[in-house]
Amino acid sequence: MSCPILTVNQIRDWESTTWRTGQTEQAVIARVGSVIARRVKELFPEETRILIIAGKGNNGNDARQACPHLGDFEVELLEINDPAKQLPDLKKSLAQQPGLVIDALFGIGLNRPLNQSWQRVIETINSAATSFVLSVDSPSGLNCETGLPEGAAIHANTTLTLGAPKVGLLQNTAWQFVGRLEVAPEIGLATCTAASKLQWSLPQDFQHVVPTRQAASHKGSYGHLVIFAGSPGYHGAAVLAAQGAQSAHPGLITVVTTKKTYGPVASQLRSTMVRPWDSKWRLPENTTAVLFGPGLADEKVPSSLWKQMQSIWRSAKFPVIADASGLDWLPEKIAKNPGIRVVTPHPGEAARLFKQTTGGVQKNRPDAVRKLSKKLGGALVILKGHQTLVGSATGCLFFNETGSPMLAQGGSGDVLAGYLAGLLAQPDLQNDALLTTRYAVWRHGLAGESLAWNGLIDELPRQLATPVSEAV
Repeated sequence: MSCPILTVNQIRDWESTTWRTGQTEQAVIARVGSVIARRVKELFPEETRILIIAGKGNNGNDARQACPHLGDFEVELLEINDPAKQLPDLKKSLAQQPGLVIDALFGIGLNRPLNQSWQRVIETINSAATSFVLSVDSPSGLNCETGLPEGAAIHANTTLTLGAPKVGLLQNTAWQFVGRLEVAPEIGLATCTAASKLQWSLPQDFQHVVPTRQAASHKGSYGHLVIFAGSPGYHGAAVLAAQGAQSAHPGLITVVTTKKTYGPVASQLRSTMVRPWDSKWRLPENTTAVLFGPGLADEKVPSSLWKQMQSIWRSAKFPVIADASGLDWLPEKIAKNPGIRVVTPHPGEAARLFKQTTGGVQKNRPDAVRKLSKKLGGALVILKGHQTLVGSATGCLFFNETGSPMLAQGGSGDVLAGYLAGLLAQPDLQNDALLTTRYAVWRHGLAGESLAWNGLIDELPRQLATPVSEAV
């Protein structure tokens, strides 16, 4: 079950509801302490020196409760109540070069500017560049409603937020402070009944997305994906899209590419069929999904090819996915799409479709998804980037939790587009296109997390083909 993204007031109401059930604040804090300690143990070896910097409130109490569970580590607890007087103590502790700093100075209730003494404390922590910083619930100093610092805020490597994400943590203004956002949903609070159109995807959402294959099935049972991709100078995109699709294991894959790229594309693919495109070429009758766009960036790509893509987008009953250059050729003014439609823009491509700046898209990513989906007849939108967003003009929007900055390189999006198309080509995975699309984004991000810089894009398709239990 995905996790709602809540305002601070909704969090407070949720807590109040919990206390009325008889659950105690002390019990929840104790559980949070064990959750923090468990995450620390997953991230760091036992010999790591840990500095916990705790304030006087419940945020500090959460971190204090982690101490009994960290007995295998060298832990220093520094409680700061008087920032001006204790700044030298902080500098002394940081001079010991702890491998991990746990930030628990301020919680989500902070909504006014910090005085200069507190700002100096935060700036001193930020200057300790040798330490990994884990913020508890929220980076201290960050306003969890607005996503803006109250004078200064901790620059965390990871923020472990409790119960549910807070709206301010997902603002683009907050990213430099939050770092990687992780959610600890099970902390002892009552069942959350707060409504939110913004949701945070969790691993358990995807446990049974890909069904078990029946013993008597055959390649015809799992669909036929046709990929239109590749042009001179961009043949690698076609290869990567096909390899991404192979990782999803559809029954058949056909790559249709320009005549000049047929040779280099065909020479790098084995089980995939490759065809040179001409104006007489027609889709196979057993086609169950189409992907178009990866690597079709050469200006000499025939306009008749794009017209064929537009016709498929307008009329096909099966899923159609538009990626990269294909986004610029999408037909408009379609009241409702006849079948599943997915677009995969990065912020720059979305901005181009809206004829606005990338900054404008990033400032309100949910609004960009809604507007783009509406513009394209209700298509599902994958707005790529940090915390990739999936959704359409109506219903909930889902933020993705997985990913790595290492995925920010050419070819990563081609693999994702192919992988998604390979999934949606399979009839059993078309019943809930939103869930399948969310799964593709989540699995792609998870694959990227497990790979090193060297050869990441080449290894990404192989990692996607690995069962999740082995990839984690």
